[in-house]
Amino acid sequence: MSNLLEELPETLRSVRTAPLFVMRLVVPKVISIGATPGAFRRLGVVSGGTFEGDRLSGEVLDGGNDWLDLRDDRSTTLDVRLALRTNDGALIAMTYRGVRHGPAEVLARIDSGEAVDPQSYYFRVSPMFETASETYGWLNRVVAIGVGHRLPQGPVYSVFEVL
Repeated sequence: MSNLLEELPETLRSVRTAPLFVMRLVVPKVISIGATPGAFRRLGVVSGGTFEGDRLSGEVLDGGNDWLDLRDDRSTTLDVRLALRTNDGALIAMTYRGVRHGPAEVLARIDSGEAVDPQSYYFRVSPMFETASETYGWLNRVVAIGVGHRLPQGPVYSVFEVL
């Protein structure tokens, strides 16, 4: 019997990435909507932040939001909308969905505002970008992934372009 993976070209055997940027968000308050028909809903209000990478850096503008669904299996799904402004003034819309889960005691510590070892839980996102900027138009055609870490003042993400 043949191994399908071995029969594939090298480019289909693994995923390669390159660092895009590191982003820190400031999320001063989380509003608890409560138990809705779909999940326990919370809303994080993003008041700003920064992002920094080799090809783009700048600030996260005030007014973003993070819709969080706490599911019955204790995982949290994220649906986030942000506006970024690069250091040279270009505007970029960034959206991402993601999931965070881990041991109950670790998640309880995060919810209480404690910073815990990011290796002790799973926090991954899949960003997409939109911009009218010619300089950053390449972002419109990028698929990205990110690894997150929840700190008391807000999350920090390492975002990678999928090559």
